[in-house]
Amino acid sequence: MPLSAQAASECPVVGTMSSWGVNSTGYFNVSSGGRCLFPVKLDGVIAGSTVSQKPAHGTLKKVNASTYTYTAKAGYKGNDAFAVSFTGKGPSGSGTSVITLNATVQ
Repeated sequence: MPLSAQAASECPVVGTMSSWGVNSTGYFNVSSGGRCLFPVKLDGVIAGSTVSQKPAHGTLKKVNASTYTYTAKAGYKGNDAFAVSFTGKGPSGSGTSVITLNATVQ
């Protein structure tokens, strides 16, 4: 019997998203081997995104221009971090924002 892929839930990130052109930092917890989604919720339109820093102890997969999935390495416990650059335009400005996310893998 084939296994179905279990959908990842949204990561509970602590931190505040800034406006376009301003960098942000967020923090979250995830279980070892666990995965979760990071949808970026900035007002306006996201024109594009790229990974500017890959995680050292997991993988980061682009779902679309505004959403990424982080998967922590199975068996690893400790800290990990990654950053994604988003370019877009909103009601109060436009530009590129780098969002750095810090994970505590438990």
